[in-house]
Amino acid sequence: MTNKEAFALRLSKLRIKKDISARDMSLTLGQSPAYINNIETGLALPSMNSFFNICDFLEITPQEFFNYDNEDPKLKNTLYSEFDNLTPSQMQNLTSFIKSFTH
Repeated sequence: MTNKEAFALRLSKLRIKKDISARDMSLTLGQSPAYINNIETGLALPSMNSFFNICDFLEITPQEFFNYDNEDPKLKNTLYSEFDNLTPSQMQNLTSFIKSFTH
């Protein structure tokens, strides 16, 4: 898979996760109705400015966009935010609880 194909697939997955059509996302970004579809089908790539707008729309950072292993960066960010509000003892308890699922 080329970088362009990986980019297109990542955008498509994140857009679908947000439950918005390519057309509606395009229009929300102030672009033509086919803008996102053209990116997802490999006909175009966004400018840097447009890429940043796409990331803002998806509520993720550019780094999170390119972290292909993280299927739901917005959910992960929510967890991190909530985790930061816990006391150290609560963090330890939650960490132990989570480890019980992964080990």
